[in-house]
Amino acid sequence: MKQLRENIQKVRQRIERAALRSGRNGSDILLVAVSKTADIAQVHEAYQLGIKHFGENRVQELKRKMEALPEAEWHMIGRLQTNKVKDIVGKVTLLHSLDRWKLAEKLNERAAVQGVTVPALLQVNIAGEEKKAGVEMSDVEAFLSAVGELSALRIYGLMTIAPLLEDAEAARPIFRELYQVKEKLARKSYKNVELKFLSMGMSQDFEVAIEEGANIVRIGSAIFDQKDSPMY
Repeated sequence: MKQLRENIQKVRQRIERAALRSGRNGSDILLVAVSKTADIAQVHEAYQLGIKHFGENRVQELKRKMEALPEAEWHMIGRLQTNKVKDIVGKVTLLHSLDRWKLAEKLNERAAVQGVTVPALLQVNIAGEEKKAGVEMSDVEAFLSAVGELSALRIYGLMTIAPLLEDAEAARPIFRELYQVKEKLARKSYKNVELKFLSMGMSQDFEVAIEEGANIVRIGSAIFDQKDSPMY
């Protein structure tokens, strides 16, 4: 637990410094600990050390850890298959990866049956990477306008995954652009949409993301001391 405690302290300090550089406080930034390679014991330890929000990118692991630690706030951050919608509706704090209209319809359909609403972020493929999920920039406004038809879905912000780059500074233009898009769209009125969150930044680039306006960061390896991977 000593190493985990030190890792969490260092991450929080880095968040605080980055937030101050952007004219905010560390408390303005929501830290989601990505626990995809952590075991349940490590998740429990992190919770005891003050981490309350955890993110998983596979539904099976999400379910397993959510059952082991139901008092935590759980986020689905990976690509969600439509046949797995039943496993997260009414159960997760926030879905970060709403990346296509068909998924939006399935989420709405399931939530309406259960009498709940689904809180989600619209994933934007701002870098235009062919192999990466997300709504294209040119389609974001139309998507948000159409969400008004889905009474059980709520869009609370935008999310993106920057390319994995050796130099975090290289991701700055991507984060800056998405912040500017979010601010522009937030001034408009869309039914069932409130753009208050911007989820961007992982272990290798979260400080730059915060400096450019992120208020949710998804951090795995810097907390759980795991080997860096293309995501989190």
